Amino acid sequence: MTDAPRRTRRSSGRITLDDVARAASVSPITVSRALRGERGVDPVLTLRVREAAERLGYVPDPAARALASQRSSQVLVLVPMLSNTLFVDLLEAVHRTLFPVGYQPFIGVTHYDSAEEELLLRTYLPHRPAGLLVTGFDRSEAARQLIAHSGVPCVHLMETSTAPGVACVGFSQVDAGAAVTRHLLERGHRSIAFCGAQLDPRVLQRAEGYRRCLREAGLYDARLEMLSPERSSIALGARLFEEMLQRMPDVDAIFFCNDDIAQGGLLAANRLQVPVPGRIAIAGFNDLAGSDQMVPPLTTMRTPRSEVGRAGAEMLLGLMRGTLAQPGCIELDYELIVRGST
Repeated sequence: MTDAPRRTRRSSGRITLDDVARAASVSPITVSRALRGERGVDPVLTLRVREAAERLGYVPDPAARALASQRSSQVLVLVPMLSNTLFVDLLEAVHRTLFPVGYQPFIGVTHYDSAEEELLLRTYLPHRPAGLLVTGFDRSEAARQLIAHSGVPCVHLMETSTAPGVACVGFSQVDAGAAVTRHLLERGHRSIAFCGAQLDPRVLQRAEGYRRCLREAGLYDARLEMLSPERSSIALGARLFEEMLQRMPDVDAIFFCNDDIAQGGLLAANRLQVPVPGRIAIAGFNDLAGSDQMVPPLTTMRTPRSEVGRAGAEMLLGLMRGTLAQPGCIELDYELIVRGST
């Protein structure tokens, strides 16, 4: 037996499990069991197999392993964007939960496009991932059918539902939006605007919470809503702030749907020398990085995106392992962070 790597006849030149078996003078099944860490393998053999695998540079083939075991170790995670730290925090929590127990998150980005999400599902579901994590409930009927008929356990993130048989982890975007608006009312503001961007379902749910709260107070005015389909950004927030003041000069508070456009609004107020909160109060949503460093610091709603990622991944683990008998809904808390801008 030689120490030189013996390569497979495959055109790829990939070192195979059979190569490791020959180098370690054991059977391929022993190699497989030893590398999986099964307790029934003699520790001496396990050490020999691992040394041979390291010497040859063997990397397990996940596709072959999935074919042999009839199950994958990949979990498909679909999020709208990676440029928003909201979803980065969620993904980090998913990874921290799944990776240590042998599952690899595989990320797909939908760009808030139902057709793109459907294409991702059609591309990756045939590979039989072990589980699926998706954002929210707003998708095409074709995508819903793909998920329903795939047989792959699925958990919905960031929103909640009372529908039977639906697994989800999130919080009430409507109630959170109402809570921000209620805070502004309690501070004495009566002409409260809402500025929204991106206009994904969760933003529209926050807007609905804003409307409900103001209608209950008898103060709702549709002219105080400004909804832009553009991507949420600091630059857009600055522009919306200026346009709102031009359109409704008496506005005394603005609820921005996300912290980045709220930060833009604050920067525009400083540039235009509009006192905050003396002349106008500004509130955001999501408590993104930098909001506590604004001048004045931004009042915002802290949302549980890391907790959503962790709890959603744990729920999916239960479904994949068969330890969770019935899908359910976990509704998490949110927290209003009151700072100097209100």
